[in-house]
Amino acid sequence: MKLFPESAIVQLEFEKIRTLLEQHCKTEYAKQKSLGLRIHTRLSFIETELRQSHEFRQLLQHSVYFPNDFVLNLARELKLLGIPGAVLSGEQFVHIRKLAENIQNIFRWFDNERRLAYNGLALVLEGTYYEKQIKDRINEILDDQGVVMDHASEELRRIRVSLYKKRGDLRRVFERVVQKLNKQGYLADIEESFLNGRRVLAVFAEQKRMIKGILHGESDTRRTAFIEPEETIELNNEVYSLENEEQREIYRLLRALTADLSGHAELLKTYLQVAGEYDFIRAKARLAQDYNGEYPMVVDKAHIHAVNAYHPLLFIYNKRLEKPTIPVSLTLDDKNRILVISGPNAGGKTVTMKTIGLNQMMVQAGLLVPVHPSSVFGIFKQLMIHIGDTQSLEFELSTYSSHLKNMKHFMETANGKTLFFIDELGSGSDPNLGGAFAEVIMEELARKHAMGIVTTHYLNLKVMANKTPGIINGAMAFDEQNLMPMYKLIIGKPGSSYTFSIAERIGLEKRLIERARQMVDEDHFSLDRLLNRTEQDLRELELKEKELNKLLKENERLKKEMEQVLDKEKHRQQVELLKEQNRISEEKMIQLKDMDRKMKQILIEWKKTTDKEKVMKEMFSLLFKKDEKQVVNKLQKKIESKFDEVGGDIRVGIKVKMKRNHQVGEVIELRGKRAVVKIGLLPMQVDIKDLVAVKEKPVIE
Repeated sequence: MKLFPESAIVQLEFEKIRTLLEQHCKTEYAKQKSLGLRIHTRLSFIETELRQSHEFRQLLQHSVYFPNDFVLNLARELKLLGIPGAVLSGEQFVHIRKLAENIQNIFRWFDNERRLAYNGLALVLEGTYYEKQIKDRINEILDDQGVVMDHASEELRRIRVSLYKKRGDLRRVFERVVQKLNKQGYLADIEESFLNGRRVLAVFAEQKRMIKGILHGESDTRRTAFIEPEETIELNNEVYSLENEEQREIYRLLRALTADLSGHAELLKTYLQVAGEYDFIRAKARLAQDYNGEYPMVVDKAHIHAVNAYHPLLFIYNKRLEKPTIPVSLTLDDKNRILVISGPNAGGKTVTMKTIGLNQMMVQAGLLVPVHPSSVFGIFKQLMIHIGDTQSLEFELSTYSSHLKNMKHFMETANGKTLFFIDELGSGSDPNLGGAFAEVIMEELARKHAMGIVTTHYLNLKVMANKTPGIINGAMAFDEQNLMPMYKLIIGKPGSSYTFSIAERIGLEKRLIERARQMVDEDHFSLDRLLNRTEQDLRELELKEKELNKLLKENERLKKEMEQVLDKEKHRQQVELLKEQNRISEEKMIQLKDMDRKMKQILIEWKKTTDKEKVMKEMFSLLFKKDEKQVVNKLQKKIESKFDEVGGDIRVGIKVKMKRNHQVGEVIELRGKRAVVKIGLLPMQVDIKDLVAVKEKPVIE
């Protein structure tokens, strides 16, 4: 992206974002990339960067471990590895092995499922592969601490076995010499000492001529002399010779290992770059956590649809102080390309402009931004900004001259892929003349289809924005009663400067305020007063709208609760109905089982008895029991229509009704607990408890 002026990065505070990002980096590669973070214009690149940052932030949010722990800078070692004849140390090879292990862990982490879920992060590994031989070749020669192992070669094994034996012989001989000389009182210290790589005795200086051997030196006080006794000279020579052989063999092995791995130098450089890329992506994700960065949609055209956008630096600052930050929402598209923001000073006009500008730069740099995920950002090829006093002492330009010089560049270079920000357009000159030029500048920028934000106090620009296609008004809300800015952007209406309101509230003398009003053009004052009143009315409407929305939400909540109650009642009724159906079904099953049992019994009786007619009657009674019940019910109704139950004792001569079949008869004899009842012409014996006394109902004529 082309920037004008070059200081735009500093003015929009993108440089501070770079610094914060660098602080989250661990590798030198990622730190350098952070400090040199570029603003891109290619959609595919921006999409990839944003997706990678978003995916790594998801890993952090869900506490998923990503195996990129390598943070060492091996640029020098890998450069040496590619130089013929160079030899790397064991420690350097240990670092290279850690790099290879890190890449191995990353490749293992990306199984098929994770490659699909985190395809943006998987793109970093495209074009490379894991080479197992690097790690295996180093493991053949070096242990975990970078020491060449005995079995690295047969020659080294032979040398170290011999060296072990000679050192043992030397230690035993030396201990005997120490014991002998210590008894004689010649030694200043019985602890063995080493000088120039050889075992020596610490002898009192006055006794040094009493001991045969080689004098290797004296202490600083010259009270102690260091002598190699003649008994150990030959053994010391042999040990020294073997140690030199060991070092030569180690050097040969390390040189061979360096030569073997030199063919993988470029691959290892790629490994280092991969580790740095993942560190850089992790840093972007951690920075996004600081200001609640989200992944917006990006389109390849000039477009801004910012929903609840925050200034990231202001958000971080306020979060530390536990203060709220007010977001801004606005849309710039083909229909509304230029937004003119007006309102009182210190009301948030410049902060709003910087919020949109910084977020746009961050998106095109591949950084997540503090907006609602539904936000949409386009891609701009150039960004131009004019904020604050740009007076140039070097070229002896006044503030307004410098302002016009910048506007000249804006108008000459602007196009449909330009995003511009102008703070206080037309200021620094006569209001009438400056306002006229400001209109011309806005007309030209609109004609060239540039997109941007302008802040102003000029009434003529507010009027122009209201009637010119492609230009819209915006106002920063202000609490007139408390003289406090609300830092909230209202799209679609111009804002008042609240000049006289502020003067009244701070206690300026009324006569001075009235004098100022008289000096102001009446139309000008009336318009500002109208804007003032309109803004306050709008605030009242917003409060009423909030209250209405609150009531609507409460109504919706009550409606849902009522629906839940009705659903529960309906469910209860369905459960009761189902229980009743199940009860009836159970009764039918019991009846069927009882009928089945009785039918089996009848069949058994049929086979045994000779009175087939009796069995047939029982079967008939069983099968047509339901019909009998219906007959009984009809008979019951008929009897109830002719007789009334009177109760009382059962005695001879009264009329009674049988409870089971509702037949009526006359008692002709009592036999204990049973009675003989004459029904028609036939007498029947019935239990007295199954009888009830009745009398005939009188006939009504």
